[in-house]
Amino acid sequence: MPVEVTWWGHATCTVEDSDVRVLTDPLFARRLAHLRRRRGAPPPPGARLADVALVSHLHADHLHVPSLARLAPGTRLLVPRGAPRAVPGLRRLAHLRLTEVAPGEETRVGDLLVRAVPARHDGRRLPFGPRRSPALGYVIEGEARTYFAGDTGLFDTMAKEVGPVDAALLPVGGWGPCLGDGHLDAGRAAQALARLAPGSAVPVHYGTYWPIGMDAVRPHEFHAPGDEFVRLAAEHAPGVTVHRLGHGKSVRLEGTR
Repeated sequence: MPVEVTWWGHATCTVEDSDVRVLTDPLFARRLAHLRRRRGAPPPPGARLADVALVSHLHADHLHVPSLARLAPGTRLLVPRGAPRAVPGLRRLAHLRLTEVAPGEETRVGDLLVRAVPARHDGRRLPFGPRRSPALGYVIEGEARTYFAGDTGLFDTMAKEVGPVDAALLPVGGWGPCLGDGHLDAGRAAQALARLAPGSAVPVHYGTYWPIGMDAVRPHEFHAPGDEFVRLAAEHAPGVTVHRLGHGKSVRLEGTR
């Protein structure tokens, strides 16, 4: 059975595998602090339906409490260990089944096994906060192995920590004119693809949100990362099929398991 991936914008995706719906880093807002959604409509109500939602780290564009509050009662929610202590709003989401996870831990959801893996990224709740929670990626194992990277930089042990995967959902940009440490741009994402060697990849985390009033500041950083990743992936990892999706669009991927 093929696995279906839908990109809703930013780092929010639905992965359907083995009759289980997985939602990554839910963000349904038109505006978040100084950011506004410049491309693609917010995800429709149907996007909120999931068996399990995965939160990669505590930054507000990945752990967005108002978006999590819209999930259906009983939805399983995986968050980095220590997140409820760092983000008190999580404690009010009594309608969700919250589980804290750390790298290496596995969670069974129906016929899927969800494994938390390390990421190289600042895991604090910004703009301030103690370093109590790790930044995570996740490997979703069912008919296929799908890697959702969250936010991460390139690191030497990435392939070993993630393991063999059939598909990779990789961040290739950001929401501002500059990317700091602990991020993948299109070039570094293409290098990550060469290390991971999946059968297919979907670029995410670009071309959705941008700071208000900065439309004319380095606009190529907003528009170009998807196409740039396709070009560089063909150089660094020619055996990988890259699917550059539009907002709300889906692709069916065949697993190899």
